[in-house]
Amino acid sequence: MKKNLKSVQVRVFLILCLTITLIISALVIINNVVLEAFYKYSKTETAIKLRTEINRYYNEPIQYNIKSELRQIEIKNNMNILIEDNNDKIIYSANNEMIQSVELLKKDNTVRTIYRNKEVEIKSINMPISSKNLILVSTLDNGYNLYIKIPVTPIKESVRISNKILILIALIMIFISAIMASFVSRKITDPIIKLNKITKKLAKLDFSEKYDVTDTDDEINTLGKNINEMSDKLEATIGQLRKNNNELERDIEQKSKIDEMRKQFISDVSHELKTPIGLIQGYAEGLLENVNDDPESRKFYAEVIIDEAKKMDNMVKKLLELMKLEYEERKFNDEKFDLNKLIKEEIKRETVLIDEKKITIEYKPKKTMVFADQEYIQQVVSNYLTNAIKNCQEKYGEKKISITLKKRENNKIRLFVFNTGNQIPEDKIDMIWGRFYKVDESRNRENGGTGIGLALVRAIMNNYNNKYGVKNLENGVEFYCDINLKGKEKIEDEVQ
Repeated sequence: MKKNLKSVQVRVFLILCLTITLIISALVIINNVVLEAFYKYSKTETAIKLRTEINRYYNEPIQYNIKSELRQIEIKNNMNILIEDNNDKIIYSANNEMIQSVELLKKDNTVRTIYRNKEVEIKSINMPISSKNLILVSTLDNGYNLYIKIPVTPIKESVRISNKILILIALIMIFISAIMASFVSRKITDPIIKLNKITKKLAKLDFSEKYDVTDTDDEINTLGKNINEMSDKLEATIGQLRKNNNELERDIEQKSKIDEMRKQFISDVSHELKTPIGLIQGYAEGLLENVNDDPESRKFYAEVIIDEAKKMDNMVKKLLELMKLEYEERKFNDEKFDLNKLIKEEIKRETVLIDEKKITIEYKPKKTMVFADQEYIQQVVSNYLTNAIKNCQEKYGEKKISITLKKRENNKIRLFVFNTGNQIPEDKIDMIWGRFYKVDESRNRENGGTGIGLALVRAIMNNYNNKYGVKNLENGVEFYCDINLKGKEKIEDEVQ
């Protein structure tokens, strides 16, 4: 209820009703207070002028038909006239009622004089049957007595009738006001409601809705234009702020990643370099203190120091490369190359170790063009192959490594590298992709590796958004990963 009373439509209606009521009340007051007084004043002035005109009839040498002129004056001004000579003989009177009024005037000593000057007197007299009149009393230049009766009762009746009409008009106007208020307020409130809805959305940073601007040149239309303009500017400003904020968040995140990378790098290096540094330090001190004098022993010490230094250098390089890949700091130089040729070169590079361990290699060469960074794919193939060689063992009378390529959907080819041997414990399958993790902690340093190889594979595949993984088979372990056959741009061109 309170909400309805606050609506513009109700307020417009109430204001119109109040305005009409005040106007009608003012008119009623004017009717009751001012109109009668004004009527008396106006009629008195007219009567005084008529006295002058009648006096002229008797003073001018021109012969007038005075009775006829007096009758015309009575009819025209709605007044009654009576004239007496010096002996109080009636010379002119229109009716008996006028005669009675004059007689009452002469007899009644309580008759009130309301106006007087040198020539006339205006007296108020109450006639029988609630009739009230004003009578002008004057003596003409020729000595005749002039009486002019001004009826007042009709004006009172007119006031009552006028008041009734005004009240009726007020009721009609209130009804019309209700209709007008409904129409006008709808014309005003509909745009305001629309603007209110838009501003509520603006408060929630929703700039989807706009005000429908019309050709009308009014304040509401101008307000709508201004709100639309404000909405556009706010949307642009907030969009720019969001863009700047996103860039700032990316910069902060990047800085955080770099800081994390530095911390991780320091932690990993300090952990993994303890053993080689300790070996280098021990053998270097042995050389310095001449623990063994013979040249063969000193040569062995020097070779161990050089070997450990190379391992340290290789591990640090791989670790730096892994950090860049994990934090997307490395850009790939993708190109078309023959994956088959790359695999054959990696097998050839590991031939000596394969022969030493008496491993059988199963691979059917077939030209396969892929689209990727050849250097990183070479690292993937190398890590899978060296990992297979290190862990290859005889199972069910065979000791082999099998390399297979199978085409998959979405223009990809999957590389499988299988080796016979022990399975990876299920609870450690996800852990082997972490840096420096080794399934067999007892492996010696000669063949153990750095523990970074599979972490590098994971980082490279993640950068390409390609799948990778490992499966335990009955007689061994199979690693796999996907490689793109074509670049994204070329695939989109073919689709188009």
